[in-house]
Amino acid sequence: MSEMPTYRKIIHIDMDAFYASVEQMDNPELRGKPVAVGGSENRGVVSAASYEARKFGVRSAISGVLAKKYCPDIIFVRPRFDRYKEISAKIHKIFNEYTDLVEPLSLDEAYLDVTKNKKGSPSASLLAEEIRARIFNEVGLTASAGISINKFVAKIASDYNKPNGQKTVNPDEVEDFLEALPIRKFYGVGKVTTEKMYQLGIFTGTDLKSKSLEFLEKHFGKSGVFYYHVVRGIHNSEVKSSRITKSVAAEHTFDVNLSSEIFMMEQLERIAAQLEKRLERHKLSGKTITLKIKYSDFSQQTRSKTLPYFISDKSLIMENIKELLYQEKMKDSVRLLGISLSNLNNEVKKAVVVQLKFTF
Repeated sequence: MSEMPTYRKIIHIDMDAFYASVEQMDNPELRGKPVAVGGSENRGVVSAASYEARKFGVRSAISGVLAKKYCPDIIFVRPRFDRYKEISAKIHKIFNEYTDLVEPLSLDEAYLDVTKNKKGSPSASLLAEEIRARIFNEVGLTASAGISINKFVAKIASDYNKPNGQKTVNPDEVEDFLEALPIRKFYGVGKVTTEKMYQLGIFTGTDLKSKSLEFLEKHFGKSGVFYYHVVRGIHNSEVKSSRITKSVAAEHTFDVNLSSEIFMMEQLERIAAQLEKRLERHKLSGKTITLKIKYSDFSQQTRSKTLPYFISDKSLIMENIKELLYQEKMKDSVRLLGISLSNLNNEVKKAVVVQLKFTF
């Protein structure tokens, strides 16, 4: 008699419309109303939208102008990232009471491996319910959860009963769940890839599963191998409690477009000061410095250089940014500037991070 296979128990927790929900929690006048965090009716980009705004088609990453067009009653609110980080820390404190294997993806979502957990519970579904209830009672916000045998399926499942719901996909249900799923719902399949798959006759997980590994590799390269395995419920990435930061950045979108490099330098000084603080907070420095420029026509350009030494000091950042700014003439007025440092001094730690493999 063969042994039953053992599976990991992974929970993906995703806060519901996090930034907008925090604003509605802190300001009762916003509750029940369409709210956009970030942007304005004249410019800027929406960072998050409340569910009341989403009914009109308002989504993150669309312009404030478009948000106003979709929803004339939209209320624009300036983002308060310090507040979101404060709330996020409280939520992650709750996570850590259940397991040390917590992998944050952003301020508002994380993976939890509860195969072995601090509560000694055999049920990941009941743990997810308890965690969501605690977030609501102790923080005042709702969260959704996906529970399954790996990160890929758990991530998809967390979106299934949003907002304020959860979905469990048991080991014997994984393949049926993925086969019935529209291809656009697969995590990691964006708009461009979705269109390409449609052209190849791939509309659902069943269609994807019918394609050979050779076919998928031919049309999607290395990603084809990923698609071939995940549609069969195979995703070996483990929950990593310490994610290595690969870059640190700061940027700013201006209310009025800038056309003078002198004005740009003034703004870059402020951005560099913000970046310096972030680097200092995380005890990081980097060798590759990048200047990000977004023009008034929304086209984007990056200019980078790699140094033979690590930097984190504002004066050294500005010394190199000035060189990148004057590297070539601006092609138009500028609506956004950003500075990032990558090739960080934490890269040396990569050698001690071991990803365990396991078989389904």
